[in-house]
Amino acid sequence: MKYMTIKGEKLSQLGLGTWNMGEKAAKRATELAALRYGLSHGVNVIDTAEMYGEGQAESLIGEAIKDLDRSQLFLISKFYPWHASPIDQEKSLTASLKRLGTDYLDLYLLHWKSGYPLAETVKGLQNLQAAGLIRHWGVSNFDTADMQELVAIAGEGAVFANEDLYNIDKRGVEYDLLPWQKQHSIAFIGYSPFNSGNGQSIPVKASLKQIADERGVSVHQVMLAWTMRTGQVLTIPKASSVAHMRANLAATDLVLTPEEVASLDRDYLPPKDKQPLESI
Repeated sequence: MKYMTIKGEKLSQLGLGTWNMGEKAAKRATELAALRYGLSHGVNVIDTAEMYGEGQAESLIGEAIKDLDRSQLFLISKFYPWHASPIDQEKSLTASLKRLGTDYLDLYLLHWKSGYPLAETVKGLQNLQAAGLIRHWGVSNFDTADMQELVAIAGEGAVFANEDLYNIDKRGVEYDLLPWQKQHSIAFIGYSPFNSGNGQSIPVKASLKQIADERGVSVHQVMLAWTMRTGQVLTIPKASSVAHMRANLAATDLVLTPEEVASLDRDYLPPKDKQPLESI
C-alpha cells in the first residue's frame, strides 16, 4: 500500500469510495465484506456523503467499522450545498455521525458550490472544528477560482482538501488546479478513477490495452495506477466486492514507467489550456 502524508496525517493513497453502496439489502453482505477487506489490507481512508443513498452508505460504513480502532481510520463525509449554513451543517453532521457510529469526522466537505455565502459556510465549518466534531474541513467540485476565493476567506493552511473528478480521460484539473493546490498545500482527492459514476466507461485505447497485456493486469488496474503515479492524488475507487477490492489493492503496487506514462499521454491527451471543471 502506498501512503501519503498530508498535514501530518498518514493516509493510504487508495481510499474507499462508497457512491451507490448500502442501497440494496441483497448486496449488503458483499459490500460489507469488500469494505472490511480493504480496511484489513492497509486502506485507512473512507469517503462518503449524506447524499449517497440519503445516508445509506454512511450506515453501511458504520456497520463495517464498528469493531475497528476508530483512531486508525480517516473518515470523510460531505454535506449538501443547501445545508451550507452553520445551523444546517451541524444538523447534517449530527445525522452523519449517528449513521457512522462515531463522534467525529476526520474531514467534512461541502459537496459542491452553494448559493449560501461562502464566508458563512467557512465560519460554520470552523465552529464544528473548534468543537471537536470534525478534525479537518474542505470542499468538493471546486475549481481554481473557487479555491482562490475560499483561501482568501479562510486563510492559508485552513483548507485540508478539495475533491474533484479525475481519471485518465478527464484530466482538466491538471492544467491549473492540481499545481495550484500543490503550491498551497491543499490535498487533492480524485473521484471516479474509472469514470463509472456517470455510466460512461473510459475508452480502451491502444496504449492502455498494450500496457495491461504486457504487465498481465487489467486495464482498470492500469487506470488506477495512473491516477496514483505522481503521489499527489488520493484516489477513491468504489469496490463493492472482495474480488474488485483485491484488484484495486494490487494496483497500488503497479508503478508505471516513464515510457508507459508517455504512451498513455499520447492516447489520453493532457490539457493544453484551461478546461471547464467536470463533475459527475
